[in-house]
Amino acid sequence: MSITDTATSAEPESTSILHQPRAVWAVAFASVIAFMGIGLVDPILKPIGEQLHATPSQVSLLFTSYMLVTGVAMLITGVVSSRIGPKKTLLWGLAIIVVFAALAGMSSTVGQIVGFRAGWGLGNALFIATALATIVGAASGGVAKAIILYEAALGIGIAVGPLVGGVLGSVSWRAPFFGVAVLMAVAFILIVTMLPATPAPKSNRTSLAAPFLALRHRGLLTVAITALLYNYGFFTLLAYTPFPLDMGTYAIGFIFFGWGLALAVSSVFLAPRLQRRYGTLPMMMLALALFAVDLAAMAVFTENKAVLVVCVVLAGLFLGVNNTLITETVMISAPVERSTASAAYSFVRFVGGAAAPWLAGKLGEGNAHMPFWVGAACTAVAIAVLATGRTVLAHVDEHDPVPHSVEEAAAVTAGSD
Repeated sequence: MSITDTATSAEPESTSILHQPRAVWAVAFASVIAFMGIGLVDPILKPIGEQLHATPSQVSLLFTSYMLVTGVAMLITGVVSSRIGPKKTLLWGLAIIVVFAALAGMSSTVGQIVGFRAGWGLGNALFIATALATIVGAASGGVAKAIILYEAALGIGIAVGPLVGGVLGSVSWRAPFFGVAVLMAVAFILIVTMLPATPAPKSNRTSLAAPFLALRHRGLLTVAITALLYNYGFFTLLAYTPFPLDMGTYAIGFIFFGWGLALAVSSVFLAPRLQRRYGTLPMMMLALALFAVDLAAMAVFTENKAVLVVCVVLAGLFLGVNNTLITETVMISAPVERSTASAAYSFVRFVGGAAAPWLAGKLGEGNAHMPFWVGAACTAVAIAVLATGRTVLAHVDEHDPVPHSVEEAAAVTAGSD
């Protein structure tokens, strides 16, 4: 029996979502800290560049190395977990993050930080790919409530990350890295002491080639390329915007806190309602179109900080809706296992889009408006690519959504990084 198989029979569905074993809260706490890493570095990008004498493109490599390693690692996390068990995988992931976050804080060059962020990406991939199954297996009240708890941890982490980065970054750009290392060390201790040993699941082991073979299905390939293209705009917003904003760490932290909060709320509450009313593909295209317009407005008004602030927060609404809907589309876009589809999608999206933060920074060094224009153009092309696949994806809007599925929540995790 796998770790997810035990969830449905452990407790009655009427159990309150808040009445959970200590092990669940330990993993949920660690999940919040792991997801904080997504936006934690936003407020300190400019201070790092100024104090280490680095260009915006060099500093933006912090995102590139993280994404590249995370995307590749997503292909092997299942293999690792199936051999050493979920608890050991979680602990290895946390230990790697503690070490590399601390090393990043002790760095003296941007190149060192970039390299240590790559190691951080490996640890994060191991952790987030296993945390969901662990929570589902240990939680009370059924699978649906366990996944709601997990998604809540995701949303809190994404929203709070920039805020914590801003507060700690006001002390020193090194402080957010050390803060993550300390919090992850606490999480490591909690999981060691509170989470029972979890044996490796006795399940069929998926081939490493399976995600690549899955991309032969045009529907999945279309969605993956769509994600790759709008990912360019996504990471232009995340990695480049702090430079033209040119504000203090507190201000950047609060701005991107608003972005993360908008993303979390729209993905959980707004997306399902719009999907039921207007359909999955039409709403994806609309969300992408609004995001492209949003980036274009940032390109036109790059010198106007008030416009940039409003556009950053609004982008969270559009990205939250799109992330949720494109995730569900991935799950039913090809006749393959959902975990395989998720791995293929994550690999194309992250590895293919890893250069986006660096390219945005490089373009911005010559023309501050250009990164946003290119981001808007790539997002517009994403809409065109998605439109070419409407025939092979026609069944998506005929499919009855299955809310709070384990595979969907796992893909949402990957899609939010």
